[in-house]
Amino acid sequence: MTSPAAFDSTGARRAARAIDALRRGWPIGIEIDGGMLNLLPVETTDLDQYLSSQANITLLISSSRADTLKLLNQRAAADPALPVQISLPGPVSAAEIIAIVDPVLDMQHPMKGPFRSEELNHPEAAKAAMELARHGGLLPAFLVVDEPAEDRLRIEDAAAYADSSALVISAHAKLPVAANTKAHIYGFRSDADSTDHVALVVGERDDTTPIVRLHSECLTGDVLGSLKCDCGPQLHTALARMSEANWGVLLYLRQEGRGIGLINKLRAYALQDQGFDTVDANQRLGFAIDARDFSIAARMLELLNIPTVKLLTNNPEKVEGLQGCGIAVDERLPVQITANPHNEFYLDTKRDRTGHKL
Repeated sequence: MTSPAAFDSTGARRAARAIDALRRGWPIGIEIDGGMLNLLPVETTDLDQYLSSQANITLLISSSRADTLKLLNQRAAADPALPVQISLPGPVSAAEIIAIVDPVLDMQHPMKGPFRSEELNHPEAAKAAMELARHGGLLPAFLVVDEPAEDRLRIEDAAAYADSSALVISAHAKLPVAANTKAHIYGFRSDADSTDHVALVVGERDDTTPIVRLHSECLTGDVLGSLKCDCGPQLHTALARMSEANWGVLLYLRQEGRGIGLINKLRAYALQDQGFDTVDANQRLGFAIDARDFSIAARMLELLNIPTVKLLTNNPEKVEGLQGCGIAVDERLPVQITANPHNEFYLDTKRDRTGHKL
């Protein structure tokens, strides 16, 4: 795990300000070779105002979005994850721009173009921009602009923002829950970003190895009782299993939608309504199949002084993620959930395409 002393707080704050600017529709600038790549977020900016003064438009889109639009990533052989830059002859309307970048609208607007892909002059800065969009829960699409931005950052600042070593315990209290009245909750906060995570320690801690569950936030499943996924049942099953054991720890990670944010997760749901599975939906939006950072969970366990766990999961990547950060996984405990007609295909997809197993 990265040493806390190596944390770049200044870079993380620059990235945090840039992400806040993107969510507000303001431009950001990413430093490149003494110059600056200036970008406007397509989703949140006032497109009508911007487009009214532009003869030609330059867009930066994800590689998967470019692939859907049948555009060539010039550097795909070297790095298929690189974004693609395209130019559009004006005049172009805001509705046309949104239709280009939002895959949910493809069935409404099947005919797009013509487009011309351009050489990506600043690939690393473009990749950093896509990561900032994900942290902000936005569509990974930008207008490349000439006007300098007030919010500026370096390429490496995006990595500083995601540095889990900055996480600290900020609060602790007793919290009796339905599964077990003997429970304590710990709140974790980071100087890197504004996201709070929590750990619920269930039962009375002793020298035995605890049952641990890494549970990513799912508003629709955990709170609203969505039948599209298995998150709610997994959460309650985990708490019951911990209560039956000597003790356990639920790490509730604020990484909605496997790390793409709530709004993008709802877009993925809309794509699933169109026939795409959960894997293809995330990729079609321009994101990784799973963008979660399990080093956050490892850091939380480290702060709780828990070096070894029995991990309650069907996901081998969680085991690998913890072990790669120095947490020993003594045993993997499967979680068996009864499927329903609304999530059966989803569960089959997790098994067949992402390696989940009982």
